[in-house]
Amino acid sequence: MKIKILAAGLLLVGVSLTAVNTYYYLQGISSVQQVKMEPSSSVQLAEVLSDKLWPKYEVKPSIGEKFGELYIPRLEQLFPIYEGTGKEVLRTGVGHYIRSALPGEENNTILSGHRDTVFRGLRHLKEDDELIVTTMEGTFTYKIDRIRIVKSDDATVMTPKPRATLTVTTCYPFYFLGNAPERYIISAKLINKQRA
Repeated sequence: MKIKILAAGLLLVGVSLTAVNTYYYLQGISSVQQVKMEPSSSVQLAEVLSDKLWPKYEVKPSIGEKFGELYIPRLEQLFPIYEGTGKEVLRTGVGHYIRSALPGEENNTILSGHRDTVFRGLRHLKEDDELIVTTMEGTFTYKIDRIRIVKSDDATVMTPKPRATLTVTTCYPFYFLGNAPERYIISAKLINKQRA
């Protein structure tokens, strides 16, 4: 008999809790407002998402291939960009470090050049100067936010970045005979991109 009373009591408590939970659940549903996205909003959202994923290089450049150009407005100079940083490439123009992001991509794009050829004029650049990179994907404008000098073995140059960054490196001092002991580093943030 006691077991039947206990079972009935537990059943009554269970039914009561279910009723209370159902009431609060229904109250919650009725208070939720449906948000309808206007067609123009969904188009804008698609554009933002598409822009965030762009550029997307379907085919990566091969070693030694010219795949872009670097224009430095302050110097009024245009340099070809080649994939890789080997001796032959750097004799010809600016080299793209193959393990870094391609221009315009999120992360760190690293370009290198010789101080006594293509990058002789880097010493004249200042913070807020622009660097413009053009590839088959589009035109990417970066603004210089930092210039520093580091030891030749400083690996921080290769550090991944949380946003699209252009790192330009050359040997330092600019007038030095032999292997220079330091590197001249320019860091610039992406401020604009235009599709090709």
